[in-house]
Amino acid sequence: MSRIGKKPIKIVDGVSLTVTERQVAVEGGKGKLECRLPDSVELRMADGVVQVENTADERDKPAKALFGTARAILQNMVTGVSQGFRRDLEIRGVGYRGQCQGQRLVLNLGFSHQVEFQAPEGVAVSMPENNRIAVEGIDKQVVGEVAAKIRSFRPPDAYKGKGIRYVGEEVIQKEGKTVG
Repeated sequence: MSRIGKKPIKIVDGVSLTVTERQVAVEGGKGKLECRLPDSVELRMADGVVQVENTADERDKPAKALFGTARAILQNMVTGVSQGFRRDLEIRGVGYRGQCQGQRLVLNLGFSHQVEFQAPEGVAVSMPENNRIAVEGIDKQVVGEVAAKIRSFRPPDAYKGKGIRYVGEEVIQKEGKTVG
């Protein structure tokens, strides 16, 4: 059994969880998220706590894997509609900068052209500073995908460390050529 799957999910105030057939809808102050439950997973709700149960055979490895995954997705949905998720990126490099025009991000990353990125619906992109990018939303997976897409425009260089990186990410720099 999955250790993650056995943990109960506490439903915080202001969040409602609705289960119809195999569809789960979680609604809170920040919005609404929906997902489909795997056939081998059942939900049991009591006193503001949701318990995920595995109904598949003990030897069914894919069902055991989905058990913990389903619980983690439900927990992320509850957290997302109540608090939201945020990923911060930083731009490093001489002349590298960006600006936010509504939901469109315009980046100068040393190319001959500007890189423009339109944020998908449900994700807010902002630039609190000239070299910082904040990606916020209620769906953890979408927020992570958008942050990874922005980082992929100019990943950190292994020699000088220039590029876009997550805040707190350490880039191991290689030693340059030595003349001798």
